[in-house]
Amino acid sequence: MTSKTTDQLRRAHPRFIYQAYSAVKKDHRLEVSYKYKTEPDFSFTHVITLPSREQFDDQQVQNLIFHIGLVIGISYWKATCSPAFHIEAGNLESRQIDWLKDLLLNGLGEFFYLNAIDFTIPGFLTITSNSEKALFPVEKWKTTKKDLILVGGGKESVVTLEVLKELSHEKNTFHVGSDPAVEKTTKNAGFTDNLKASSTIDPLLLKLNNNGYLNGHTPFSAFLAFMGICTAALNGFTNVIVSNERSANEESAIFKGVSINHQYSKSYKFEKKFREYISTFITADVNYFSFLRPLYELQIGKMLKNYPQQYLSFRSCNVGMNEDLWCKNCAKCAFAYLTLFPFISYDKLMTIFNEDLFAKKELTGYFYKLTGLAKSKPFECVGTKKESILAVLLSNQAYEKQNLTKPILFEELTAKVEAQNQTPLEDLKHEVLNGWDKQNFLPLEFAEILKKEVTNNL
Repeated sequence: MTSKTTDQLRRAHPRFIYQAYSAVKKDHRLEVSYKYKTEPDFSFTHVITLPSREQFDDQQVQNLIFHIGLVIGISYWKATCSPAFHIEAGNLESRQIDWLKDLLLNGLGEFFYLNAIDFTIPGFLTITSNSEKALFPVEKWKTTKKDLILVGGGKESVVTLEVLKELSHEKNTFHVGSDPAVEKTTKNAGFTDNLKASSTIDPLLLKLNNNGYLNGHTPFSAFLAFMGICTAALNGFTNVIVSNERSANEESAIFKGVSINHQYSKSYKFEKKFREYISTFITADVNYFSFLRPLYELQIGKMLKNYPQQYLSFRSCNVGMNEDLWCKNCAKCAFAYLTLFPFISYDKLMTIFNEDLFAKKELTGYFYKLTGLAKSKPFECVGTKKESILAVLLSNQAYEKQNLTKPILFEELTAKVEAQNQTPLEDLKHEVLNGWDKQNFLPLEFAEILKKEVTNNL
């Protein structure tokens, strides 16, 4: 593989084009094909399928599927970071272009950081659209009081499923792709009618990545958000419910004076902008919100202890997800272990992980990054430094309460965390475990349900 510099790629490929999209109905599914081009010589086709059980007008769905294509296009654009991003497939007004540019630059923050790309320079990116096409109208959709719960197989969606399963009105789960953890966790929570979608990447993009073109993290949760909105509209759901928490708001690093957040498209900032965009430019008939937004990850870990039937089913590890295992060598595994250790007995925790991850030298660096002892947080979906510090201190207590021998590596970690921590333990416990972020969009019914669960877990 021969690496190429960003400047070389931008000169060689001056323009990226979202060319077109087409959709066909097939047996209660909608198959959409997207066409992209990176000038002068690369053409891509990306295909998605969406469940579709309700009748709809072909024209009515155009705005929804067009927007999914906008977000998909970001993944193909990033291979070259072309200076121009042209949308031939549709027309956007200036506010929409500003919104897309904001999503692209913030959602690719980690990608820019790790590839040392200065995205703050004047003229770095110009986005244009096809002014000869009419703007898409805001469409009306026939929806009823039904909840579409997006699931990913991790501890957050497990808690959402378990807490909301008793709601009397109709609810279904939704997932993109095939994932054993999703299948098992939804079944364990009593959900049997699961809506599924698929997304197929053009092999050429993977080939380019292997040949030195640019690659990195994309705002995947924004893609899921649009897929969820479209699926809800096509199937008559009012609410699209995700499981992003307040911890997702914390930055991972600072680059070129800009906050870089691995979880930008899971953040409150994105959720607010997305809701405003959907209601203004797509439809006001579908409501998108995160059920766990008021809570810290540590609170969610504490709530998970109430669902032992899910202990062997959930997976919060991206590396091992496809093989349905914990890799036990990544930041996600380290953080999941850290947030569960204070609340689940050691014996039960060993049935999940099969070893004490605090004793693994390979994970020491991640624990240091999670607690702020190292320069930056891991670029993963993990909690805040504050709650990670609390988790270490509570884990230390858990070792003592269970009369367990502490690994030397954990004792060293604890000593450094205690030396750094400026907040008394009881104050920190109250702040985090009783926490409720008022910056959320939970409807009153859902807020009351979640508050009750938090109170019951104190």
